[in-house]
Amino acid sequence: MLYDDTIAAIATPHGEGGIGIVRLSGPGALPILERMFVPARPGAWRPFRMRYGQVQASGGARVDEALAVWMRAPRSYTAEDVAEISCHGGPLVLRRVLALALHYGARAAEPGEFTMRAFANGRIDLAQAEATLDVIQAKTDTALALAQAQLGGWLAAELRPIRELLLAPLAFCTALVDFPEDEVEPQPVAEPLGAALREIERLHASAGQGIVYRQGARVVLAGRPNAGKSSLLNALLRADRAIVTPIPGTTRDTLEETANLAGVPVVLVDTAGIAESADPVERLGVARSRAALAAADLALLVVDASAQAAPEDAEIAALLAAKPAILVMNKCDLLSEAGRQNDARQAFDALLSRAGCLPVAVVATSALSGAGLAELAQAIAAALLGGAPAHGDRMVSNPRHRDALARAAGHLRDAIAGHAAALPADLLAVDMTAALAAIGEITGDGVDDDLLATIFSKFCIGK
Repeated sequence: MLYDDTIAAIATPHGEGGIGIVRLSGPGALPILERMFVPARPGAWRPFRMRYGQVQASGGARVDEALAVWMRAPRSYTAEDVAEISCHGGPLVLRRVLALALHYGARAAEPGEFTMRAFANGRIDLAQAEATLDVIQAKTDTALALAQAQLGGWLAAELRPIRELLLAPLAFCTALVDFPEDEVEPQPVAEPLGAALREIERLHASAGQGIVYRQGARVVLAGRPNAGKSSLLNALLRADRAIVTPIPGTTRDTLEETANLAGVPVVLVDTAGIAESADPVERLGVARSRAALAAADLALLVVDASAQAAPEDAEIAALLAAKPAILVMNKCDLLSEAGRQNDARQAFDALLSRAGCLPVAVVATSALSGAGLAELAQAIAAALLGGAPAHGDRMVSNPRHRDALARAAGHLRDAIAGHAAALPADLLAVDMTAALAAIGEITGDGVDDDLLATIFSKFCIGK
């Protein structure tokens, strides 16, 4: 697909910075650049060569000192002619440079339109286009590695042979329907369908961990007042983010901070201690704590290991009966003897069991000394990932891709069952066509405009 207009946008984040970039893409990129940018050394523009000069308004007034480059199609991000002007990163300067590009004939780009053109022009597939946004938004090294692997095109490469497996049996079933009076050479159906289903299920299975690495999760620290929740938050963050005092009830509201725990981006939510109170502010804080627990992907039930288990602990544990939880026995440094730690754990285990809360892990920690913090981070990651982290960077990490794979697998199971039951060929063809369409939603083959608009609307303007 070739576009006949030229778009322009500021390609760097809002705010002040040392450098800001205005990007143009389309057939008018070079003519517009030649009208608004005056190189310090005259001469014809050569592709992929940075030039120093000035951005000038139509009357010759200097707008800014800048560097500019022209990238000739198809060797550019969009596979079109692209020009980029690197000027000073002040908002006013960038707006003036962009306004000049628009004045000379460019159109303001829509969100994600540069990447949309790269996809439409065949430079990248749809999964790679989405990976572009994932690279920008990655919060951990693992998430970045997954996004960069997908940007390299591995998912489409894995889906291509699966698609090929389905084409032959689909063609056979279609021929049986279209040419019922002719003798159609028999073709295997069950075997390629089964092979395709196994590959789809393998990819789908990787999405459980991949999506957690990409999106992260919410982990709420809950417990009685003065159990050490805020101290534990600060210790995990390695920063004094929450106010800590010996006075129970210091925290009266939820506090959220993002941390990288064993490669998983986690939003840690510190909450007010859950307990009965006559103070209206504390009661409001407790209500917010309960709401945060309800929205959490994982709860850390923080208890004071040096204190006896109390009915309040059981009440909090009952709130977590239907949610994955880790029992964090904090202040273990106050239990000098191993026997005392074992006794405390048995007491809390019995209390949680009566409350119907079965934690996925129990970790002894000391926010003061740092003991157990590494083990807690690993336990949080394992609970969110559903087990030990998988190795490698080839995991499905996009919920949309996971859903499409699930639908493709469902259609293939129906086709396999239908073939075993000797259903008519046209019904089998319907299921195989639907499976191929679901795969196409990932790679971009045959995808409709509404879905494309939804995907690219999530991008920033200028990308």
